Amino acid sequence: MKKIKILTFISLLPLFAAAQSTGFTISGKIGNLNKPVKIYLDYSDNGSGGTDSTVLVDGKFSFKGNSPGYSTARISLDHTGEGKQASIFKGGDNIYFYFTNEHMNIVSNDSLINAKVTGSKVYDDYAAYNKTIGGSIMEIDRIANGRFSSGTPEQQKDTAFIKTIDKWFRAKIVDRTNKQIQFAKDNPHSFFAVVALTESAGSKLDVAQVEPIFNAIDEKWRTTGLGQQFAKRIKAAHTIVVGDMAPNIALNDAEGKPVSLASLKGKIVLIDFWASWCEPCRAEGPNLKEQYKLYKDKGFEILSVSLDTDKKNWLKAIADDGLTWLQVSDLKGYRSDVVQSYGIGGVPSFFLIDRTGKIIANADIQGAPLNKRLAELFKN
Repeated sequence: MKKIKILTFISLLPLFAAAQSTGFTISGKIGNLNKPVKIYLDYSDNGSGGTDSTVLVDGKFSFKGNSPGYSTARISLDHTGEGKQASIFKGGDNIYFYFTNEHMNIVSNDSLINAKVTGSKVYDDYAAYNKTIGGSIMEIDRIANGRFSSGTPEQQKDTAFIKTIDKWFRAKIVDRTNKQIQFAKDNPHSFFAVVALTESAGSKLDVAQVEPIFNAIDEKWRTTGLGQQFAKRIKAAHTIVVGDMAPNIALNDAEGKPVSLASLKGKIVLIDFWASWCEPCRAEGPNLKEQYKLYKDKGFEILSVSLDTDKKNWLKAIADDGLTWLQVSDLKGYRSDVVQSYGIGGVPSFFLIDRTGKIIANADIQGAPLNKRLAELFKN
């Protein structure tokens, strides 16, 4: 039985910036752990940031660097020496947070999840924000998976038991989203008002709801990297609507050859914004392969736009998943002009384009709804 998965946390947790002049230090001690235990740091602000790693010595570690602004970060602890990817997706001993050029200290007897973090006002503000909205996505996910793990082997095979946990999980996310909207309304002087709006907005923006809240937030937060990115999403949401012409996409494929959406006029096109690191994106792959097989000879094309920033990871995912349709990327992630022109706030995101280049479905057209729509379009 697979664990209940969160949806693209990294895809639904964006980045924002503010100028800083000094560097950061993140140091700590996790028990008395030694080699092969390794700790990894990844941080980014609007596409700029860095990565680092180090082996623990008697539990101690230290990272130094310069955050380009207020960055979102992930620290993951590899207890077995299997590498970063295993520590993120298998080990699960990760913490996610915002920070800037401060001096943070992380201490725990056994794991990152149980660590106490001191020295960072941004981290403290982020923790207070999460407490107000009912916890981070990761915290809610851990509770849900803990409930599943505490069940007997018989319960873990029981559909009703699984549905009960899933219902609780979904209700918590809805409640969290509502609290985020309220937080943004109540705290216009906070960084995390913008964070709250960006996280709660999801992949499909409700402009009528969020735009007036966003406009009420202090200008200094609206003009951070995060704020500017969200403003572009609002602008795109006014133009990326059903019935309008889809903005052109002109990017290179994996071999460096240019591909454009304009060149596909005359075909029904599914634009697929995805990334190699996005589990829900890749989970949709088998269905896309089936639909492509059914309709490609009838004038159906898929144009997959990757938000990857590492070409090796992008190409590996294409090969591993056996994706045979058009694949393009500028390897700029959320900083890509194409990604921003479509107002992408999380992946996967899909747009269905008719033969004249007009949008006929957007953002949430996937799975069964996509299959039904394609069957209707190609019924003759």
